[in-house]
Amino acid sequence: MNKTIVAIAVVILVAALALTQIAMRDDDGPAVIVDRLGRIDSAINAEIEIGRIAGAVALILRNGDVVYHKSFGLADIESKVPMRTDSIFRIASMTKAITSVAAMVLYEQGHFQLNDPVAKYLPEFAQMSVISGVDEEGNVTATVPATRPIKIIDLMTHASGIGYPFIPSKVQRSYHDAGLIDGLTVKDLKLASQMKVLATQPLLFEPGSAFAYGLSTDVLGYLVEVVSGKPLDQFLSEEIFDPLGMNDTYFYLPDDKAGRLVTLYNVVDDVGLVAHEGSGTDIEVNDALYPIIGAKTYFSGGAGLSSTAHDYSLFLQMLLNDGEFDGARILGRKSVELMRTGRVDWDGDDIPDFGLGFAVVSDLGRNGELASPGAYAWGGAFDTSYWIDPHEDLIGVYMSQARPTNSDLSARFKTLVYQALE
Repeated sequence: MNKTIVAIAVVILVAALALTQIAMRDDDGPAVIVDRLGRIDSAINAEIEIGRIAGAVALILRNGDVVYHKSFGLADIESKVPMRTDSIFRIASMTKAITSVAAMVLYEQGHFQLNDPVAKYLPEFAQMSVISGVDEEGNVTATVPATRPIKIIDLMTHASGIGYPFIPSKVQRSYHDAGLIDGLTVKDLKLASQMKVLATQPLLFEPGSAFAYGLSTDVLGYLVEVVSGKPLDQFLSEEIFDPLGMNDTYFYLPDDKAGRLVTLYNVVDDVGLVAHEGSGTDIEVNDALYPIIGAKTYFSGGAGLSSTAHDYSLFLQMLLNDGEFDGARILGRKSVELMRTGRVDWDGDDIPDFGLGFAVVSDLGRNGELASPGAYAWGGAFDTSYWIDPHEDLIGVYMSQARPTNSDLSARFKTLVYQALE
């Protein structure tokens, strides 16, 4: 073989190796290195082998293309049902971003301003009080009138003073005594009736003065219902799910898709993963019976949806595209810009790093993990998470299903994605 042929063969071999290393490269951003993406496989499989999770689905989008979408482990351990890329997960608080977008749709239609008082549309929230005293048993002993109203934007940034029944706080006992739920129930309850009960409860602080994670987005969902004149499930389907082709996202799964719902687990000391039996109680956030049986009448804007990694990625790609996906315009560019801008300090670092439905990386150095300035994210209580990085044209979705869980893979998954960017 002469030297010319050998040289050509070497060039071809090098080019072929390069193609096996690079999953995608274009002029818009850095490539994704296939060998480094393999570290995700190793990390997820390791969590399964040591019994921290039963299985998972992970998905990455770069420049609008799927560069990684895999399933691992089991959707149900007892019956050995394998996890599939189209397995359906309870996404819990990942519902909040969708409800926030729904409210922004109505905002763009001219129905209200974000700084309007909530009571202008939901009059039951007109006379709110703030807790000023609590006894040792957690009973509220004193309140004072709120000096400013809850604004719609306060609901979107969790600055309303409204808490959650499952999160310890000065208002937790009062919420439980009033029969308030966290958002998941098999009982015949309606969003409107629960939100009217919530309106009788005191606030943790003056609206707009702090951050408290809570039922604010459920109130926002109720606002969507009142302003639109439609149940929240119908509004979301018509304005978001149908236009985006999100065909596997529901509050309550149809019978022909219930079999794809992943079993919900928790981690029990010295035992490992144990499937939730499902209590059916009205205050049990871990209810394994939801969303396949029961009355199916409660549409929680803060926690109620179930979806697939693929479906949710369509929603995220719409946001990354400044409100449009595949010819469907859901929001205008300026609305998405406002949503992903930090407004409230949610984690105590004195930086406005929570926008209108998402946590935002406002200061990369203070963030202290791999990310980009302006990236925004959130997750769900059952071990699901997502993030959007406009700078890298990057989306990541991770879905497993356990509560409580001792796995931190949801956070490490983000690192494993960023380290694979060339």
